[in-house]
Amino acid sequence: MDHSRAPLVAAVAEYHDLGRYGFTPPGHRQGRGVDGRVLAALGADAFASDILAAPGLDDRLARGEVLSEAEELMADAVGAEAAFFSTCGSSLSVKAAMLAVAGGNDGGLLVARDSHKSIVAGLIFSGLRPRWITPRWDAERHFSHPPSPEQVEQAWREHPDAAGALIVSPSPYGTCADLRGIAEVCHARGKPLIVDEAWGAHLPFHPDLPTWAMDVGADVCVVSVHKMGMGFEQGSVFHVQGDLVDPQRLRRCADLLMTTSPNVLIYTALDGWRRQMVEFGHDLLGDALALAKRARADLDEIGGCEVMHDVLLGVEASHDLDLLQVLVDVSGTGATGYDAADWLRAHRNIDLGLSDHRRVLATLSCADDNTTVDALVDGLALWRAGLRDPSPPEIRLPAPEDLQLDTVMLPRDAFFAPTQAVPAESAAGRIAAEQLTPYPPGIPVIVPGERIDAAVVEYLRTGLAAGMNVPDASDPTLETIRVVA
Repeated sequence: MDHSRAPLVAAVAEYHDLGRYGFTPPGHRQGRGVDGRVLAALGADAFASDILAAPGLDDRLARGEVLSEAEELMADAVGAEAAFFSTCGSSLSVKAAMLAVAGGNDGGLLVARDSHKSIVAGLIFSGLRPRWITPRWDAERHFSHPPSPEQVEQAWREHPDAAGALIVSPSPYGTCADLRGIAEVCHARGKPLIVDEAWGAHLPFHPDLPTWAMDVGADVCVVSVHKMGMGFEQGSVFHVQGDLVDPQRLRRCADLLMTTSPNVLIYTALDGWRRQMVEFGHDLLGDALALAKRARADLDEIGGCEVMHDVLLGVEASHDLDLLQVLVDVSGTGATGYDAADWLRAHRNIDLGLSDHRRVLATLSCADDNTTVDALVDGLALWRAGLRDPSPPEIRLPAPEDLQLDTVMLPRDAFFAPTQAVPAESAAGRIAAEQLTPYPPGIPVIVPGERIDAAVVEYLRTGLAAGMNVPDASDPTLETIRVVA
């Protein structure tokens, strides 16, 4: 296909060139009616290209096929058979994939227990029964790694009637599963593999990046272009190939969840990013990887800070690593990752996407350069130099076996059951009716339908006191926890 074309980008440009005007939504009429103070903050251009998809960008019957052509170009660019754009993030796309693969199946779905909260939301929405695949645990560092092919095979032996498997790779920390091996395990049983590859939109465009799911046989993969690409927030694509998942069923499931008012800005950025990656992606990503190598070396020189690499890889760890995700263990300083992240924002105007009780994560992209990396390195070094005998609150970290809670009700049944809020110290032994999720990375510690244990409650409450963010708790103080009545 001709990847110099970007049909959505061209359609927006044509809309402006022709001076089209619509007596349709959006009511602001490309910014004409927006309060001047809002325009000053957001910029007039943001509103100027906020156009109704049809009739507007295309005619009322979408006869220009600008969206479908853009989706065909995206699929061709990454080696998928079909691609579908979403303006509701990968949180929607992964739910659509779950419904397409397992909707109406009583055997449930094999799901990695280190999945994002959006997948748990999909379980609640669909009523699917999760068949949990246990991740691999580094108990010393309190860190989970994606499951191995052997663990997926064991899950299939225990639940042969499951409709398919869902794996998250890369993880929010940049660690990756052996997708080729997992796909082979699933396909040996004639079952599809869904990969939540939200952090991997860039992977098809450089050979030194981890394996791209479509290259090793995944049937559906979901990517968030806003995470590691150049798209707007909420820009997502799901890709499909093979004959184990019906692409029309996938589209119908997505249509159940999708907005009827998609944001053309998000669609157009997806289209333009695909063209940019096909034409320049190899060189842009090569430069970014070289920059990440320097950042890793410089950050590793800061006393008490360890840039994690070798410890993340191996037979009992992860299969591969996205080197653009620079994960720094700061526990050697005596402080927490929360401390470092808060200090960098307050004193250096630098935000980090992820921090936990001992780590911070800097996500690099093609947009970074020596100036931005220097600011990161200098900022973390200044934070370290200013530390004076830190004594962070104790976080009571549970053993891996304490994190493996028993699922005794379907997540949907527990979520919609009659519930009550009980004191946290009385919650052990009760069935959770809410998910409790340190965010980021957004992996639930407690899922509705699981029987709560005391170690997990202690972990969440002491973590909250140390700076952990648990935004989905009914009680933000975690003095109480919502359980099935």
